[in-house]
Amino acid sequence: MVPSPPSTTPVPPSVAPPVPASGPAGLELCHIGVVLRSVIGVEALLAVGTALVATDANAWLLAWSLASVAALPGVLAWLVVVCAARQPLAALGRRSAVARALATAAAGAAAAAFGLALRSWALDVHPPATVWLAALVAGAGLAWMFIGWLELRARAGAPAEARARLAQLQASIRPHFLFNTLNSAVALVRLDPERAESVLEDLAELFRIALAADQNPAAVVTLDDELALARRYLAIEEVRFGPRLQVRWELDAQAGSVRLPLLLLQPLVENAVRHGIEPADEGGLLRIRTQRERGRVVVSVANTLPLESVPRPGAGMALRNVRERLQLLHDVNATFAARREGDVFRVHITLPLPD
Repeated sequence: MVPSPPSTTPVPPSVAPPVPASGPAGLELCHIGVVLRSVIGVEALLAVGTALVATDANAWLLAWSLASVAALPGVLAWLVVVCAARQPLAALGRRSAVARALATAAAGAAAAAFGLALRSWALDVHPPATVWLAALVAGAGLAWMFIGWLELRARAGAPAEARARLAQLQASIRPHFLFNTLNSAVALVRLDPERAESVLEDLAELFRIALAADQNPAAVVTLDDELALARRYLAIEEVRFGPRLQVRWELDAQAGSVRLPLLLLQPLVENAVRHGIEPADEGGLLRIRTQRERGRVVVSVANTLPLESVPRPGAGMALRNVRERLQLLHDVNATFAARREGDVFRVHITLPLPD
C-alpha cells in the first residue's frame, strides 16, 4: 500500500481542552460493575448472617433464600433510584458529601422497606415491627457504606502508583521523540520551511497536551480529540520515516463522542511505531480503526512486526498503564486486550457510549 503524502493528512488545528474526570462529587452509580458488586456484596452478607443462626445446611439455604427474596428487589430498587437521580445526587454532592450520603441512605431504607413489603405480599406473611425496623436500619446502613466505598474509590481514581508509571512512561518517550522531531525539523528548514513550521506546530501541540496530562492525570477527552492528537504525532513521524510508515485510518464518525482518559491512544500509536515500524528495514503498516456496534465503541490499533521481532523494553509498561487508566474510568464497562497475531500486534479496546 502506498501511503498518502503527509501534507494531505488532515490535522485539526487544536485538540479540545481536557474535561476533568468524575470525582467524588460525581460518582459513577450506573456502571454494571457497581450493580454486580452491590448485589454480590449484599448476598455475601446475607449468606454469612444466616449461616450464623442456622442449625444445619438445609436451614441455612432456606433462610438465605427467604432473605434474598426481600434483599434482591430492595437492592435493585435502590440502584434504579440512585442511577435515575445521579445528576441531582451529583449536584448535592458538590455542596455536601454528607447530605448526599444521607439522601442515598434514606433511599436505601425505602428500598429495604419495599423489598420486605414485596416479600411479605409474595409469601403472605406479616413480619413484626422489629423486623421492619431492622430492614430499615440495614438498608440505610448498607447504602451509606456503599456510597462511602464509592467515595474512597473515586478519590483513588489516580493512585500514586499509576501517576508514577505514567510519569515514567512519558519520561521514556519524550527525550527520544523530541530529539528525532527537532532533527527532522532542522533538516526541513531549508528544503521546505512551511513543512518544518507545521512539524514544530504539531510538536508544540503534543507537548501542550502532555503538560495538561501532567497537571491532571485523571482528565477525560473524547475519542475524536485523541484521534486528532494521534494524527499530529503520525504527521511528525511521517517526516522521519517517509514511505516506510504506512497508515490506514478506518474511522466511524458515530464513535467519536465516546469518553476515554487523556493520552490513552497516543502511547499505543507511539508503541506501534517504535516497536513495529522503526525496527523493520522495510517499514510497516499501522492500522487505526474505530467502529460503533451494539451500543459500544470498538477501537483497534494494529501494526505489522519485523520478520525477526525482538521484544524491546517499554511496551509492557505502556500497555499496563493504558489498561489501568481505562479501568479506573470505565471499570468493567470497558475491555482491553493486546496480543500478537502472526506478524501483527493488535490492541483491542471496547468503550461504553456516553449516556
